[in-house]
Amino acid sequence: MHPDQRPLTRDLRPDGEALSLPGYERAGGYQGIRQALRLAPQEIIQLVTRSGLRGRGGAGFPTGQKWSFVPLGPAAPRPKYLAANADEMEPGTFKDRLLLEATPHQLLEGMMIAARAIEAEIAYVFLRGEYVLAAQRIQRALAEAYAAGYLGGHSFGADFSLQIYLHTSAGRYMCGEETGLLNALEGKRANPRAKPPYPQTSGLFGKPTIVQNVETLCCLPHIVNHGAEWFRSLGLAADAGTKLYGASGKVKRPGLWELPMGTPLGVLLEEHAGGMRDGLKLRGLLPGGASTDFLTPRHLDVPMDFTNVEKAGSRLGTGTMIILDDRTCPVGMVWNLEDFFAQESCGWCTPCWSGLRWAERILAAFERGQGAESDLEKLDWIVKFCAPGNTFCALAPGAVEPLSSALRYFHDDFLAHIRERRCPYRGGSNGNAGGES
Repeated sequence: MHPDQRPLTRDLRPDGEALSLPGYERAGGYQGIRQALRLAPQEIIQLVTRSGLRGRGGAGFPTGQKWSFVPLGPAAPRPKYLAANADEMEPGTFKDRLLLEATPHQLLEGMMIAARAIEAEIAYVFLRGEYVLAAQRIQRALAEAYAAGYLGGHSFGADFSLQIYLHTSAGRYMCGEETGLLNALEGKRANPRAKPPYPQTSGLFGKPTIVQNVETLCCLPHIVNHGAEWFRSLGLAADAGTKLYGASGKVKRPGLWELPMGTPLGVLLEEHAGGMRDGLKLRGLLPGGASTDFLTPRHLDVPMDFTNVEKAGSRLGTGTMIILDDRTCPVGMVWNLEDFFAQESCGWCTPCWSGLRWAERILAAFERGQGAESDLEKLDWIVKFCAPGNTFCALAPGAVEPLSSALRYFHDDFLAHIRERRCPYRGGSNGNAGGES
């Protein structure tokens, strides 16, 4: 691919070090914000809307449309806030970490453009606490940007002033939910907020706020530099741009690649991840992190974009696949995931704190050889109990997606646990999650 077809990763250094401010500028950095400052905020919003950029954090909401709900002009409430959601705690997801560690100035420039569009004066990088190296590199990039006069005053000779702060999270999965993140920034428990009001009108400290994913923000300098049509032309199918795709599990080359949005699932698996390890076969995969529905080998022709993955019965999510092979127990895999989500529930609503732990205990019983057919009905009921509309946020609905699809695609494995009174992927009666025979 031509470097301009890999805008997010084209300037990554082979030694893994982060680009300094001079290095980033030599590669064309901070030209996007200079161009954006020549545009009115509404013009930037229209440009991003025309580009077709959708949020890369999982929901896929159109970015320009999201910004359009923020009140603009002198009568708008002040201050306004921008938060970069770098609390990457979705199991199997590590795409933002690459950008945070390798190109922190790209993130800062994207934040400047977004702040210009919504007229924000204050911004935060809300960072996962375990990302220690990312924190060091972002802090260094911030120091360089402040020293250069790009932050903190009338930047780039324009009437633009932005303060960016690094906030290192104490750590909970719930902090990735935008209103949970805002509560955490305010020093409160990371519980979700009831909506409406939405953050675009009443967010951090009651003021208009946009929360945006790291990868989404990193797309902005390139959209401003090259235009909306260029960005749309990068996609292969229904959605625009490039995407950082990842694969973990028992493939030959687990990793991360920037590819055109809509790259077929089979191409990702075979050409980039190298296919399954020798002696193993593909049984299924979670296409966008742990909180997405399983897809199976019959879905390998599906373009990996928001539109087509949804048509196939799942969600693109973060675009980072978790691979299930034929020697790993799907029941044990789902048990492991439900245990994680049950631990990470904030406890704010009953379907989440009660339903997810109940599901985990039932799945644990299956792995111990103590499952019954009546438990399958209970699991089906829990899936409905945690469905969208029954909870305050998307944690529980996402958490039961792998469970719901596992019951559909791997029903015989559940029955084998009941019939054999053990995990059939283990020799003994005390199987554990994800074991090999």
